[in-house]
Amino acid sequence: MTDSKASVRAYALLAGAQLAVGAAAIFARWALTGAGPLSVSALRLTIAAAAVWALAAMRRKATHVSPEFRTRLAIAGVALAAHFGTWIASLQYTTVAISTLLVSTTPLWTAMYDAVVRKRPMRARVWPAYALAGLGLLMVVGIGGSAPPIPGHALLGAALAIAGSISIGAYFEIVRSMRADVSTRDVVQQTYGWAAIVLIVAAVVARQAPPPLEDGTAWAGIVAMALVSQLLGHTAMNASLRRFSPTAVAMTTLLEPVVAALLALAIFGERLLPLALLGGVVLLAAVAAVLREEAR
Repeated sequence: MTDSKASVRAYALLAGAQLAVGAAAIFARWALTGAGPLSVSALRLTIAAAAVWALAAMRRKATHVSPEFRTRLAIAGVALAAHFGTWIASLQYTTVAISTLLVSTTPLWTAMYDAVVRKRPMRARVWPAYALAGLGLLMVVGIGGSAPPIPGHALLGAALAIAGSISIGAYFEIVRSMRADVSTRDVVQQTYGWAAIVLIVAAVVARQAPPPLEDGTAWAGIVAMALVSQLLGHTAMNASLRRFSPTAVAMTTLLEPVVAALLALAIFGERLLPLALLGGVVLLAAVAAVLREEAR
């Protein structure tokens, strides 16, 4: 294969990954028509975990994770469960565009964690990016307005989406701390499994039952989230790291809110007011600035 063909395939793989992940909110909105957010999240992770473990069994590859790392991966699984539980719940109270936008602010939280907890110096020019992010957030949620599924609950939806962003940031921090000692396959197997268990328990406690078997729309959304967004999308994104730098891949994830917003507009007719749209651009610019500084 020539370098040009390899480059085309690499870009196509990365673009496909962003499309698959960006469509997750659309699939979730369909899934929520038949079940609660904890039930939907539990089914998504259970199907994904079952597929990963089945593939490992077919390849006869046993895990080799020390007890210490198993504990840390279990904690990461809890963080992953919190991410999906809160983010999917946010879609009940705010628009797809705003929910996906806010959950994409993870780099802001991980950079802050590195500065405060890891004592990693943060350059002075990063702080204006946080001020810009605050302005964008105010424009999107505070004064920009939107047309959420349940009027009057936009702030609750925004809070849940931000909680999802922070919890996935915690997941990334835990996994990053042991990436040199644990394979990606073991990380996925362990964290998906623990996340599924936590969400199943949470759904049972909350009395959120799975959708009826005859509810084709809800089940299609759940299966699509598990197989398309979770397995194909995230796997393709990881595969893209062989060709692109982590920063480049992270930058492309800023396209996810754009993809989700366009799909929501086409499928559900969800629109953002001009001020909220401008605020989204400002917020994404702030995240991009933080990512760029992290690369430096």
